[in-house]
Amino acid sequence: MPIGSVYRFFSSKRAMATALAHRNLDRYATRITARLADHADLGAHAAVDVVLDEYLAMKRTVPGFALVDFGVPGPAEAPDDDPNRLVADRICALLAERADAGEVLRRKVLVGVEVADALLRLAFRADPDGDPALIAETRELLHACLGPVLR
Repeated sequence: MPIGSVYRFFSSKRAMATALAHRNLDRYATRITARLADHADLGAHAAVDVVLDEYLAMKRTVPGFALVDFGVPGPAEAPDDDPNRLVADRICALLAERADAGEVLRRKVLVGVEVADALLRLAFRADPDGDPALIAETRELLHACLGPVLR
C-alpha cells in the first residue's frame, strides 16, 4: 500500500497511532463492561481483577497492543490526550456504580492507572508474558488503592 493512502486518513504517524490507541481503549472498555455485566454481584476486589485481567489479556493477545496500548509513547500533545488520564476517566465511568462517585474515586483510579502502567511495563520487560510476581504486586497495590472506595 502506498504511504500516501495512509495519509489520506491520518495527518501524521502520531495521528495514526493515536487512532489505534483510542480504538484499543474502546475495545478494552467494551471487554470490561461485558465482564462486569455478566457478574453484577462482583465485590470490589473482583471488579479490580476484571480491570487488570482484561488489560493483561489484551497485552498478551491483541497484535500491536504491546507497542501502543492506550497512547502514543512520549508526551501528550494536549492535557486531554494524556493516555493514563483517558484510561482513568474510562475506568471511573465503568466503576462509578460500584463506588461513591466523585473526586476521591477519580484520584484513586488515576493513581492506580499510573502505578499499574509503570509496574506492568516492568513486568513485560522482565518476561514477554508478564512477570507473575510483578503482576501479583500490581494486583495487590490496586486492591489496596481501589478496594476502599469500591462497594
